[in-house]
Amino acid sequence: MAMLNGKAALELQRIRNIGISAHIDSGKTTLSERILYYTGRIHRIEEVRSKTGGGPTLDFMELEREKGITIQAAATYCAWKGHHINLIDTPGHVDFTIEVERALRVLDGAILVLCGVAGVQSQTITVDRQMQRYRVPRLAFINKLDRPGANPDKVLQQMREKLRHRPALITLPIGLEDRFEGVIDLLSLKALRFEGANGEHVVEQEIPPQLLEEAQRRRQELIETVADVDDAIAEKFLADEPISTEELIAALRRATLRRELTPVYVGSAKTNKGVQPLLDGVCLFLPSPLDIPYEAIDRHTGETVQLHADPSLPLVAFAFKLEDGRYGQLTYVRIYQGTLRKGDTIINMSTGKRQRVPRIGRIHADQLYDVEVAGAGDIVALFGVECASGDTFTDGQLNVTLTGIYVPSPVIELAIAPKDRNKQANFAKALNRFMKEDPTFQVARDEETGQTLIRGMGELHLEIYIERMRREYDCEVDVGRPQVAYRETITRRAEFNYLHKKQTGGAGQFARVAGYIEPLPPESGKSYEFVDQIVGGAIAREFIPACDKGFQEAMQKGLLIGKPVVGVRVVLNDGQTHPVDSSELAFKIASMAAFREAYLRAEPIILEPIMKLEVSVPEEFQGTVIGQINQRRGVIVNTTVDNGYAIIEAEVPLAEMFGYSTDLRSATQGKGEFTLEFLRYAPVPRSLQEELVREYQKRRELEKVA
Repeated sequence: MAMLNGKAALELQRIRNIGISAHIDSGKTTLSERILYYTGRIHRIEEVRSKTGGGPTLDFMELEREKGITIQAAATYCAWKGHHINLIDTPGHVDFTIEVERALRVLDGAILVLCGVAGVQSQTITVDRQMQRYRVPRLAFINKLDRPGANPDKVLQQMREKLRHRPALITLPIGLEDRFEGVIDLLSLKALRFEGANGEHVVEQEIPPQLLEEAQRRRQELIETVADVDDAIAEKFLADEPISTEELIAALRRATLRRELTPVYVGSAKTNKGVQPLLDGVCLFLPSPLDIPYEAIDRHTGETVQLHADPSLPLVAFAFKLEDGRYGQLTYVRIYQGTLRKGDTIINMSTGKRQRVPRIGRIHADQLYDVEVAGAGDIVALFGVECASGDTFTDGQLNVTLTGIYVPSPVIELAIAPKDRNKQANFAKALNRFMKEDPTFQVARDEETGQTLIRGMGELHLEIYIERMRREYDCEVDVGRPQVAYRETITRRAEFNYLHKKQTGGAGQFARVAGYIEPLPPESGKSYEFVDQIVGGAIAREFIPACDKGFQEAMQKGLLIGKPVVGVRVVLNDGQTHPVDSSELAFKIASMAAFREAYLRAEPIILEPIMKLEVSVPEEFQGTVIGQINQRRGVIVNTTVDNGYAIIEAEVPLAEMFGYSTDLRSATQGKGEFTLEFLRYAPVPRSLQEELVREYQKRRELEKVA
């Protein structure tokens, strides 16, 4: 840090890289629209379900505006009181969870939006867990206080119980529901009202006399909350010394950066109240690039290297999102260290490939504004640079990589084919593009049926891509029935000792591999591990990678129902090499055959995706809905009743959830709502396993006949 000159340090201190995350329909996009309006980035507010035919700035896809949901994370930038804010609005729907993952991977801070009526919901818990995974400090914004049933105190309590947060209330509402008029700032002890056509004028007033006592009590609670985590405030608090606003703000900032507490703001984005104080909070409490320690891994030694947000140091940048837009491929990058100029040559650390940067732009929704240079702390887009999501770029002075993005496994698959054979090229083009843009969208070919399978996070996820194929590539597709993305695994250790020997006219093929396979502990989080225990050159060193490749290839298709095998450790501890007849191909074939030989002895089982289901229904339908869930092999985890609505939390196999929305609507007169999110893989019951194996064998017999 000492290398930074004063001007550069001041500029970096004024940068905020933030994201907005929440449960679906909590008001993220509405809040983003207000932020852009109040910072002068846009001059007219558009609502999520606009009647004028437009739509929110950051929901610029036609599909997003039609459905009233965010599908892709959208980036923009704006300025507030001398601070430069890079903002990413993320989807709330769990099917698009990868968008939240990659945004949080590169952001320094976040705003967690909570509905003032519904409070902490299932997806709130998920996005909060994602923030914890990337150690992102956050503010909370309790939204929709103009709605009937709004209760910010209930939401604060849920934050403590369900999220394990220590909330620190910064603004207090003046009235609730249809009497919500403004907020009281507990730092300055002033009432703030939002006047003008769109609440753009913040008017500071004295606190209404009837609320003064409560405001002083809440400020005292705020000081106590900060004293619990900050020694400087604790000393003054215990000594009964006065604590100035400046000292309180400094302590709140320190505790927020350490993620020991969460400053909480309240308001209603829809009615334009409480957003400007939240922007002040972003500048006061969320980190600048100078406040966050960044680490990279040295590719030679495997050791951790500390990075610094210094424009004068060697370049290190991270590609976190790709988009095939109107300008060709855009690569969204976060610059962690150094400076990037138009025309510079950069090296992709994953491929070793050198590339020139023809164009750099700042992104505002679907628009690109050219810039000549970008420095540490910036989020920009590169045009004309080939890479994959999660690649690291340097200028060649450092040989480091940044840790990648966590990519959840797809849980559902569909067989699709173009209706018109002449559209095959468009079909292939669309699939390639979507796969490149979204790591949770996968494409495979079923070798037995010749079908193209697409895999994703849920029915909506795949539905959106099928619709985009029709609109953007003029390609209508035939869609098969949704299938569950089953997996296979083993339950016990099994040894292998396989000799592959083939003699032809010329050189033959010879390879022997020996060792064992065993289940990986579930907590390892790995799907495959290869352990090389070969000593004394039993297998020549150059053939070991071929063995690893052979085992991995064999695991792509299990022997029970032809699904990928996961959770296996392969230990190779013996073998034999022939001086003439051994080759990489021979060892790869031997490894594949050895795995298959040991697999059936390792007592394989089938795994199915278990989903976390949260259903919200009027209380009178609670019994019916619980009955429905039980019929679908569901396990009820928790039920609560709030404002006449029952919230039922359950764990249900995905295989039983197709068509559930229709059943729920008909059982609750259309009043029931639910969210479904992947939780884990679990063994299928034995009777169902036998049925799945029989079905698979029957299908294979039919295909052989055909």
